Amino acid sequence: MSLKQTYLDAVQAGELLADGAQEAALSELERLSFELQVPPIGGWFRRARPSPKGLYLWGGVGCGKSMLMDMFARGLPGQVRRVHFHAFMQEVHAGIAKAKRAGVRDAIQPVAQSLGDGITCLAFDEMQITDITDAMLVGRLFECLFEAGISIVVTSNRRPTDLYKDGLNRQLFLPFIALLQDKMLVHELASSTDYRQNRLARKKSYFSPLSMQTTSEMDAVWYELAGGPGQEINLEIKGRVLYIPHFRNSIARIGFDDLCGTALGAADYLSLAETAKVLMLDNIPFLGYDNASEARRFVTLIDAIYEAGIGFIASAAAAPEELYPSGVGSFEFERTASRLREMQAENYGAS
Repeated sequence: MSLKQTYLDAVQAGELLADGAQEAALSELERLSFELQVPPIGGWFRRARPSPKGLYLWGGVGCGKSMLMDMFARGLPGQVRRVHFHAFMQEVHAGIAKAKRAGVRDAIQPVAQSLGDGITCLAFDEMQITDITDAMLVGRLFECLFEAGISIVVTSNRRPTDLYKDGLNRQLFLPFIALLQDKMLVHELASSTDYRQNRLARKKSYFSPLSMQTTSEMDAVWYELAGGPGQEINLEIKGRVLYIPHFRNSIARIGFDDLCGTALGAADYLSLAETAKVLMLDNIPFLGYDNASEARRFVTLIDAIYEAGIGFIASAAAAPEELYPSGVGSFEFERTASRLREMQAENYGAS
């Protein structure tokens, strides 16, 4: 079945709303899907045929980029590897470290070969470059992948010319931008609708008390918003690591104990809010004297995500006003309870 027909069937079933901007982007993915089904020639150490021109799909938050990428990847099982860009960079750094320990002089080459083994296309969701080390690594890797006949699909909130904008030594990154523009068709998904925000506005976002039912409800919200199983990623913040067990389509899902039961602070939570557009937090307990440290971190977390304006979905032991019934911090928690209530409002985060 063609991608266009898959999309139209989803619209007919009421799973998607017809969007001309999405359909235009889908045409480019359909073109690439057709070209990728031509058997490749060549290999890593001999000249490969030129890879089909990839796609750099950029546009605003929630316009459907990740959904279209998922549809594209599902249509070519075994040929396309879809990965979030954060997870990809962690894999790259680990592979380079392993190659260096083995004494390999050009550590990027075996990493690129491993990434491309057995596939014809790599699909990177939410590409963003924030430091010169990653900028140079990505440039070298993409060169190796293109040379091996691997096509690349990228989604991003930024056009290629805005990647690593105003970054240190950005002039060293400009050849990579030129490579992207040469090897990939750049397409703006110019939809004015934020579908993620619309789905959030229609959904219940706070589930209590804690039970198997609330877990099932959280699972259902995850699969509607994320569209599939998440990936594990680690955010590195000034030498510390924030572990996110489930991440997909800019949605992070973490347990309360993992996020508030360890020595994390405002900088960690702000980094999380910059990475995720929606945070799903499981199993918020009653708060009080016995978990005062966790309660303080929870207050800091809510302040960070509230100021960032990202979506928040949670399961908890009780309603916000009942979470901290008594104790030294209960009065100060009233502001947090108020923010938790506000974040359940239909228009929260819409500005």
